[in-house]
Amino acid sequence: MVKNMTYDELILRIIILLRDGKRKEFQSLLEELQPYDMAILFKEMPEKHRGRYLSFLTVEDITDLMGELDREEQLVVLNKVGKEKAIHVMNKMDNDDLAALFEEMDPELKDQLLSSMEAEESEAVRVLMNYPPETAGRIMTNRYVWIPQHYTVKEAVVKLKSFAEIAESINYLYVINEQKQLVGVISYRDLILAEPDEKVQELMFTRVISADALQDQEEVARLIERYDFLAIPVVEKNHELVGIVTVDDIIDIVIQEANEDYEKFAASGKAITFDTKSYVAAYRRLPWLILLLFIGLISGSIMSYFEDTLQQVVALAFFMPMIAGMTGNTGTQSLAVVIRGLSKEELNKKTIFRLIFRELRAGIIIGIVCAIVITGIAIVWQGNLLLGFVVGTSLFATLIIGTMAGTIVPIILHKCNVDPAIASGPLITTLNDILSLLIYFGIATAFIHSL
Repeated sequence: MVKNMTYDELILRIIILLRDGKRKEFQSLLEELQPYDMAILFKEMPEKHRGRYLSFLTVEDITDLMGELDREEQLVVLNKVGKEKAIHVMNKMDNDDLAALFEEMDPELKDQLLSSMEAEESEAVRVLMNYPPETAGRIMTNRYVWIPQHYTVKEAVVKLKSFAEIAESINYLYVINEQKQLVGVISYRDLILAEPDEKVQELMFTRVISADALQDQEEVARLIERYDFLAIPVVEKNHELVGIVTVDDIIDIVIQEANEDYEKFAASGKAITFDTKSYVAAYRRLPWLILLLFIGLISGSIMSYFEDTLQQVVALAFFMPMIAGMTGNTGTQSLAVVIRGLSKEELNKKTIFRLIFRELRAGIIIGIVCAIVITGIAIVWQGNLLLGFVVGTSLFATLIIGTMAGTIVPIILHKCNVDPAIASGPLITTLNDILSLLIYFGIATAFIHSL
């Protein structure tokens, strides 16, 4: 029934069921939906029906729905369901998601809610909140299955069955010693294929890839990407197992970091979405644009300085936007390549020099091809061989400089522990405009008497 229905049709159907109080039919419809669908229905549903919609949902349904909402929307849900039901939902939520949610709350309300939760769940959330933001400790969960190394396969399977419902991931079982230190890992597949009386310590892998609790979340993401893990254990300095980070959390982090980098790359500051008000969007964009405006005035000064050159050879003005635009384009391309590479690789001297020389060679090749093309156009259009030489030579030089600027600037920022995404496209483009105009008019002025 649900398969071919649009969200609008589903909302209408649900509103009718809510109005008529048909809980059984409502639950039957809901069984065919994914948590994402339930969240979309909540967000798209008219405000006056949201409270009743949530009242028809079970605690488990609301918990699943919460995982698909942003922080502001989660707070709205908790306020609408009432304190008692909200407490039950928070007890079932992933502790890392709950810790992130509490960051948005008033401290007094946060303490009140934590005190109302089950003691074990509340303590787990408090532990996570003690770790710095954007670290493995902050995004890990304590809902995983660990087993002592002296267990048999039969004992491990019994424990796995007991915790399978509440564990966030059962793909791996983590093996610990008497001091709760991580000593091995065994996959679910290896466990069910083993004989019941075999010892876990004879089957486990002792070379365990793990993340430190204080390790940056982006580094944890690289580890999971590098080894194709579905989850990675998190340990303290003494190698005590304290939690795991699952791949679904890593996907959220990758998307979040990509959005943040794009916002900086586009010089738009904080997040601007479809729902952002116009004055807020303008406020967030203006600082960068005003800075670039003043830098851009330098370009005007350069043109004023070479005014005599322009007056004598008017044709130079025709190629000026192309020279500046191509330089900015190639710089932005290199910048994007470097930022993407920095997110996946650790930099050392060998890598840096290899990257710089690779981009230099690429810049030379691009410069030669583009210079030949534009030289031919200038000669055919103006019938002036020397003008073609000036334009072609200028473009060749500026493309190399643009490529190098887009490569070196983010590397320097990275080495200075500054987010390289701050070297945004508009900034690189503006700087390259200045350099390209200086080169273009400088070469033209040198040959002005022959032109």
